[in-house]
Amino acid sequence: MSSIITGEAVVLELRPASFAARALGLLLDVLFNVVLLVLILFGVTAAAQDLDEAAFRMLLLVSIVFCFVILPVAVETLTRGLSLGKLAVGLRVVRDDGGAIRFRHAVIRGLTGFLEIYLTLGGLAIAVALFNSRSKRLGDILAGTYALRRRVPVEAAVRVEVPPHLRAWAGAADIGRIPDATARQAARFIRQAGRMSPLSAAGMAQAIATELSGQVAPPPPPGTIPEHYLAAVIAERRNRELAQLRQARRRSTATAERLDRLPFSS
Repeated sequence: MSSIITGEAVVLELRPASFAARALGLLLDVLFNVVLLVLILFGVTAAAQDLDEAAFRMLLLVSIVFCFVILPVAVETLTRGLSLGKLAVGLRVVRDDGGAIRFRHAVIRGLTGFLEIYLTLGGLAIAVALFNSRSKRLGDILAGTYALRRRVPVEAAVRVEVPPHLRAWAGAADIGRIPDATARQAARFIRQAGRMSPLSAAGMAQAIATELSGQVAPPPPPGTIPEHYLAAVIAERRNRELAQLRQARRRSTATAERLDRLPFSS
């Protein structure tokens, strides 16, 4: 995953495409272009039986340039970084800053791609992509682009609840002084703990719990494991904030109803 900082200082987490995904998408595009070229040549040959050798070579050259350069450039420009192969594997070509590509980027990629994909049978593209962290081929490096994953699996929502044996303690604990940054760190750990190794999860839970212990009073019952402590604090903090929001909404609604009942005179 790569991070991009926008002009508004917002960090965007983007997922570059893997080498295997890029190779599969490229293979589909090449197969489509080759099949299209063969169909065009069959059509030209059948429609013009009396063409001399020079005219046929010219039509062959035009057909190759159209299928391998002009068509890919036009498709990527009109679709802002898509193609048949990329659409099939869920990829999109974007600029290095995460923005949509333009005609200039598509032209550079198309001209360079003819060299590294077709003239070298993909050898140059593979050699460059294997040694690049974003699996960029030579055309991407020159154009300042890379392939981005469009189909990112959505993480299932994790509902955090106060462990039953800590409900009495959490209901009476003072947790109002927890900084937002620390609370977000604890909540992020709870969501990701299932994908971490047990040793790493235990160490991180202990570190976050130690940081929270200075903001929460009284301490939890003896023997409370850090994971349960974090879940109790985060869930109780969320429940209290939700209760405050509901109470504020009720007060706002009641005030609006009273104002509507007041007699207004001109």
